[in-house]
Amino acid sequence: MTDQHRADHMSCSGNPVVKTPNLDRLAKEGIRFTNAFCANPMCMPNRSSIFTGVYPNVHGCRSNGINLPDTVETFVEAMRKSGYITHNVGKMHLQFYIPPFKRKTKSTEMIADWMSKETSKDAKENFPKPYYGFEECEITLGHGDLCGGHYLDWLEELRPGATGWMRKRLSLKFFDQVYYESDMAVEHYPTTYCQERTIKFLEKHSKGEFGEKPFFLCCSIPDPHHPVCPPGEYKDMYKPDEINLPSTFFDIKNIYNHKFLGPLIKNPLFRGAMLRESDENEVKEFIRLTYGSISLIDNAIGKILASLEKLGYAENTIVIYTSDHGDLMGDHGMIYKGPSPFNGVLNVPLIMRVPGITTPGSITNSLASSIDFAKTILNLTNIRSRLHSPFIQGVDLTPVLKNPEEKVRDSCLVEEDEEFGSLTIRLRHLITETHKITVYAGLEDAGDIYDRINDPDELNNLWDKDRDLKERLVTKILHENLKAQSKIPRRQASS
Repeated sequence: MTDQHRADHMSCSGNPVVKTPNLDRLAKEGIRFTNAFCANPMCMPNRSSIFTGVYPNVHGCRSNGINLPDTVETFVEAMRKSGYITHNVGKMHLQFYIPPFKRKTKSTEMIADWMSKETSKDAKENFPKPYYGFEECEITLGHGDLCGGHYLDWLEELRPGATGWMRKRLSLKFFDQVYYESDMAVEHYPTTYCQERTIKFLEKHSKGEFGEKPFFLCCSIPDPHHPVCPPGEYKDMYKPDEINLPSTFFDIKNIYNHKFLGPLIKNPLFRGAMLRESDENEVKEFIRLTYGSISLIDNAIGKILASLEKLGYAENTIVIYTSDHGDLMGDHGMIYKGPSPFNGVLNVPLIMRVPGITTPGSITNSLASSIDFAKTILNLTNIRSRLHSPFIQGVDLTPVLKNPEEKVRDSCLVEEDEEFGSLTIRLRHLITETHKITVYAGLEDAGDIYDRINDPDELNNLWDKDRDLKERLVTKILHENLKAQSKIPRRQASS
């Protein structure tokens, strides 16, 4: 899994510039989904949905800054109870990174606690085990080359003094950058850490250090999330003249008049991390450096796949690649994630290689959601149904894995809640095979409807242009939203 990787930023998905030979190879050996969507376009909520199989309104992590309650069941815990070794390397982000509003609110993943001289020892020693079902975690905390967690101990051995260097750089201003130039060597970078520790786990498993137990291993690379700073040769791998602006870049003038987006563009919610307007030079450099980060990720994935083959695991190991959400990356003149109706943020990469089930080189247009991982993985690994959480809302994608023409869902619902001080934002998106609708809480007379077949650039909003279509889609999103609502706590008595 990666962080903030658009579905169209792979050469196997048609991108003519970025080079992803290892992801391309994985797609040739398995199946690639063109219509996979996040359940929420922010890190914490969607990662929580991936591991629980339920929508944010059910698991409780509605937006970044809300810890996933430890009472919520993950599919990882079901696998652990079934005898699997469960191990995570890299980014978790199931609890918040940056300081809480009140000191009494705690997070086991708060970056400052892991970097401070006074608290770092306690943060490591008191890290809970298991953690949301993972028996062991080797975590990264942060983005780019500013990361804490267990990664920092590894880096300190390779680069003495790295801990002090990281502490000096840690500030909220760091995350206000879109990109910057890193002086870190490739062999010290967080992506390399994730690659090396993942391979190390596989080697230990192959030597019998975990007995006969099968494994569930999550390698979660914190790139290409901004601020982007690919190291070494990757920073100049792509040249400025190779980069083109998105075809919709100059649509920003229409965004100014959008009833929901217009006011947000004029007064960005959180300029360093959320939806905002950009310019040509910034967008091109952002894309160029993002491609460099993706190529480094792809190289790491290639080495992990090679390790599976070398150790004899390739023929009986399911391999899945995805990301938690995308980035606008200049679409409609904007960058970052955040409350918007556009595909660049919502559409995520999804490739699955399941030996004996997937037909090599398959491509499916069937709809899939991030909440579908839980049910799919539990069924593929034959975990007893009594261990499955009864609250799982996702569907099993196995029929699509066997037959790319099969359909297991007719729509994908995407929830999004954002809270900044007194400002509360709530959006709901519904993607069908042919259309996408977005509705905004508090704006009953405005919304977005796009024809996904005839208007892939999402330039022609049909909200006020096709009344019958609007009525059908509004009814559909109403009922899908009703079905998605929490049924927790469970009923305890007959009356």
